[in-house]
Amino acid sequence: MLAQQLKTLILIQAGIGALSGWLLSAVTGTPLWPSIALLAVLTPWGLLLLLCLYCAWLASPDRLSRAWWHALLGEWICATRLNLLRQPWVGSSPGILTGTTTVQRIPVLLVHGNLCNHSVWNEMAHHLRVQGHTVLAIDLEPVLAPIDQHTSALEQAVQALRAHTGTQQVALLGHSMGGLAIRAWLRQYGCQHAGAIITLGTPHVGTQLKQAMPTPNGAQMHWHSAWLQTLSSQETSATRALFHVAISAQDAIVFPQHAQTLEGIPPTVFEGLGHLQLCQAPAVMRWVQTCLAVQ
Repeated sequence: MLAQQLKTLILIQAGIGALSGWLLSAVTGTPLWPSIALLAVLTPWGLLLLLCLYCAWLASPDRLSRAWWHALLGEWICATRLNLLRQPWVGSSPGILTGTTTVQRIPVLLVHGNLCNHSVWNEMAHHLRVQGHTVLAIDLEPVLAPIDQHTSALEQAVQALRAHTGTQQVALLGHSMGGLAIRAWLRQYGCQHAGAIITLGTPHVGTQLKQAMPTPNGAQMHWHSAWLQTLSSQETSATRALFHVAISAQDAIVFPQHAQTLEGIPPTVFEGLGHLQLCQAPAVMRWVQTCLAVQ
């Protein structure tokens, strides 16, 4: 489970920081326990900043612009909240959450991206529920499995939402790899139960972030991979008519950014947002609600 893996990673990083604090105290004479505690806390946080900085520098054509700095800072804060404070400590998915208004709108299935779990959707789920949408956020496991392996889980979730709400169709909202899992589900099960498909920061034509590729799902998300080309060739115009695509011009994980859409679908472009921020930014949530309002 991803949460356990993230906990283990944080503990390893904190242990390295604690050892560094002990060495610092031994060499410089600084107080022992404050040095250990401070570096144990700062090491995971600092490493996360370095990762965000490295990816942002690698991915963005507008380095050091105002939007670049805004996205970098926002992504670091968002990654801290999600990767250090939330995702490692969650339990199982809360299941189907009913809309909180008397007006019931199309139910929404939330599909997270690679190396994430359902908790990335907490803010989005709350926003949708108060608008009258019943929501279900699922976990894609195993974490690094081929993307096609998740289609049965999506089908089960779609049928569960349909049974719970009594509706014929549901909307599917995917972030990053989650958008590709939805496309793979459409290929296998068809679009008769899909009312709308919304993707946020999805590598529809693949990412050039080669460092993230040495896994089965990572290879499928590589720039113009054979899997992506086959998937695209098997999609119909009727399927693509369901899609709404959003990207960030400063996405540091999925790039080149403006290429990440499907044929015939002009993407909605957000400025100054990082990859994870696309799940949580108020402007994106308002856009998602606009896309769903026509259903």
